[in-house]
Amino acid sequence: MKPLNVEDIRNYFIEELKNERFTTDKTGQRTIEMLGSSFIASEPAIFGTPNEEYIEREIDWYISGSTNINDIYGDDRDPPAAWVYSANRYGSINSNYGKLIFDYKYYSQYDNVLNELALNKDTRRASMVYQRPSIWTEYNEDDKNDFICTNAVTYYIRDDKLHAVVQMRSNDVVFGYKNDYAWQSYVLAQLLKDLNAHRQADKDSGYGVIGQEDFTAGDITWQVQNLHVYERHFDLVK
Repeated sequence: MKPLNVEDIRNYFIEELKNERFTTDKTGQRTIEMLGSSFIASEPAIFGTPNEEYIEREIDWYISGSTNINDIYGDDRDPPAAWVYSANRYGSINSNYGKLIFDYKYYSQYDNVLNELALNKDTRRASMVYQRPSIWTEYNEDDKNDFICTNAVTYYIRDDKLHAVVQMRSNDVVFGYKNDYAWQSYVLAQLLKDLNAHRQADKDSGYGVIGQEDFTAGDITWQVQNLHVYERHFDLVK
């Protein structure tokens, strides 16, 4: 069966808006939802245009491992409203994605995945787990509101291409998808670079197979339990 693509998802939300099929969120705002979506994420935006300047700041912040939103822009400007809503009064959050996959506290998941793929290119367990059971007690501590949105990302090498399957609990089509897609694209590119460097080192040491070509980037499959557009963004659904 041919997988859905971004245009299919776009058309779904256009039709839902046209037919006024809405749900209501906890704030009373109308919302268009798609439950259990799965599609090939081949475009950086579904609706709207990515904010490249912000995306660069957010990726740098993720890489820094800081869990304080005031470090996104530093003294240049206030952090984005969505992060302010998620943070406690000190600016602390749970969802620094770089910390979750790179930090030793969370078991150095990036390194584990890199090593797993390097040892067994047919593996099915090259997973970086973002969510955690303790989120039930951590999401609202000190008045935070940050229940991590990404559950896990698993990487596969098939036909010498590195693919990613992103599994999310919740994803806002407008702001969330654009920024999350940028992050997952960054991680995939970095993992591909490191994996090929690892492969070259093996060749140089005599352990690798001479003549093997580098792996190339494959698909990012986007799986979301609840993909949604808020009423304040209905004007972008076109």
